[in-house]
Amino acid sequence: MDVQPMLTRDLVLRVCANSTEFDTAWTDDERKVVAPFLAPRDTALIDAVVRGAAAMGVERLLVCRTRAEHAYEPVTDAPATTAGIVEVVRGWGEEPTDLLLAVEDLSAAVLVTADELTVAAGPDAFVRAVVGTDVPGVRAGFAEEAQDRRDPELMRSATRYGCLEPGGRHARTSRAPGPDLAESLAERGRSLRENAPGAARALRAVRGALCWALLIVLGIAAAFAPGVSAAVPAAFGMLWLLVQLTVPARSRTVGFGTLVRMVPLGALMLWPIAFVQQTIGGALGPEAMDAGAGVYVAVYTEEIGKLVPLLVLWPVARRRLRRLAAVDYLLLGAASGAGFHLAEQGLAALASRGSVVAGAEHGLFTLLPGWTQIVPDGPVFPGHAVLTALIAGAFGLAAVGRHYHGAWMWALPVLAAGTAVVVHTRYNAAAEGLAVDPVGLFLAALTGDGALVRWMLLAVLAAAVLLDHRLMRPTADTTPPLPGDEPLAGLTRAARGRQVRARVRVPGDIAPVFRRAALAAIRVPVTLATGVAAMAHELEVQGRAARMGPSALFDSWRFLRHRRAHAMGAARAAGRPWRRYPSHARLDAARRRLETGAPAAGAAAVVGAAAAAAAAVPAPSPLAVESQGAAYALPVLQAALDTLADGPGAETVWALIGAAAILALAVGGWSVPWSPPAARTLLRSPGRAAMEILGMAAPGQLPYAAAGLACLLVARRPERQ
Repeated sequence: MDVQPMLTRDLVLRVCANSTEFDTAWTDDERKVVAPFLAPRDTALIDAVVRGAAAMGVERLLVCRTRAEHAYEPVTDAPATTAGIVEVVRGWGEEPTDLLLAVEDLSAAVLVTADELTVAAGPDAFVRAVVGTDVPGVRAGFAEEAQDRRDPELMRSATRYGCLEPGGRHARTSRAPGPDLAESLAERGRSLRENAPGAARALRAVRGALCWALLIVLGIAAAFAPGVSAAVPAAFGMLWLLVQLTVPARSRTVGFGTLVRMVPLGALMLWPIAFVQQTIGGALGPEAMDAGAGVYVAVYTEEIGKLVPLLVLWPVARRRLRRLAAVDYLLLGAASGAGFHLAEQGLAALASRGSVVAGAEHGLFTLLPGWTQIVPDGPVFPGHAVLTALIAGAFGLAAVGRHYHGAWMWALPVLAAGTAVVVHTRYNAAAEGLAVDPVGLFLAALTGDGALVRWMLLAVLAAAVLLDHRLMRPTADTTPPLPGDEPLAGLTRAARGRQVRARVRVPGDIAPVFRRAALAAIRVPVTLATGVAAMAHELEVQGRAARMGPSALFDSWRFLRHRRAHAMGAARAAGRPWRRYPSHARLDAARRRLETGAPAAGAAAVVGAAAAAAAAVPAPSPLAVESQGAAYALPVLQAALDTLADGPGAETVWALIGAAAILALAVGGWSVPWSPPAARTLLRSPGRAAMEILGMAAPGQLPYAAAGLACLLVARRPERQ
């Protein structure tokens, strides 16, 4: 059967609103990146279109004229080469006309008008290949050109494609909401570092000295209070759990210091949770609590209470919460659950004077420490941090992805909360020797009696990272690009080319549910390939910065995290006004410094001394632990208070001091250090260098110092032009 060629009318009606403008519904579908620009109609423009086709992995383009008089002409299927496209255009005659060049599945297109106006729309890789890597700069340049010329056509295009805000005078002032408390404090800190660097260095030195003093106090308390020494492995275990979750979370926008500061909030929640348990227990009566009601009371109060610290962030950082990535919810939940676990384990150790640590696993080679198993074949409790992270991560998937995948995403946090309740109830019932109904046993068996929950959390983590990177890609029109070229461009080209070829084969007359399912399956390889490519690009940026020195590496970590936050803010705003912090100008300046910055002078003495201090910190010795049953917040707190009341006065004081030192150490000294001192500063200003060393070498910053030492081993100077 002969296949009739597509008519120009059919193609233009799907893509364009008129002969010179794209249809808004088409550009909004799959959130295409749109970049209008001015370019002469010459072969250089055709070369740019060919580069875009190559980035999409296609070898042919659909070419047609868009004016009404050509509506019934057949669309030309031309090779994606400069010579092939020029031959088609010359066949139309010498008179300039508006033309459209589109990919076969209509996922990307370039609209060339008879004048200088050209508009490229499609995935970020296509648009960057056509207009250049700095898409926001191209859009800003077009807006400035339109304002300078005061051309009505250019002004309308700039407004239509979001280069200018709608309004009578197109004011450049931002309509975004104002800063919240967290952003105001961060801005004050930035102003202090820029305007009073000496005072900033002194404050950082004081913070570093206080942190080391707290560590010394903790060591003394551990020597005089056995409960404190038994709680130290739990603290290291929870810190190691956060590291295990943070390292693969390559789309996170929250800093590691913020996560550690969430730990005290989770720990302090043990007191209100115990109060609620006491209140409910008093209302139900001792008979009901002994009959098994206490198990359910403990499960529900603890699982709900561990999520409260995330709500506390709203009045402090409400703008920041709207820019969180899906994986950020998971990490914040893990930090809150880790704090509760630390408080529960610490009080249990205090109550038993260091002989019992509830049998939890906190080893260095343990995957997601904190899990507990009563007997080898019994149910497994994955740990409070894992369960809270599972619920918060599922909520993050729903909160971030509901606008793109539908309201069914809200079923994920419900399933996650149900899983946490079932696993927690099964473990507590087994520890108390209570029977579980058959339905509960069946549901617990689906989780491997709790053994599979940690792997479920890792699956949620991977899904959150891929979702975040998928949502970040369409924000290329507002987010500064990463420095350098994409290292896995060949992989993304192959995946996009396969997607185009597969999408054109999906029939348009089948049931919508089957068509949507087929298109979703076709998108999976592209989502995986582009996510992996984005993470590889970030790693390459960090590697290039590491060769410049520690200062550049630290700047790259901050730039990447702030860039992700900017992209997630644009993605979640979906066209609504949102708070851009840090600003695009500041992010772009950081990108340019990473591209052209000179290598930092080797601060070998600084990072070497810090790394030596890190090696000198003794690791906590493993303690003999006894297996303990279910540890509820209320009984554990009551037992600890009784022990403090009956124990020696000096031991009680040191126990309280040690607990306060553990919580205080989590408050500061975990963020990425600022610029280390140069080698010449060590000789010319030893006092200033000492303050800088102390300010960047707090106990929590020693891993960063070790990374800086590694930078010095691979540092090299860039080649001079």
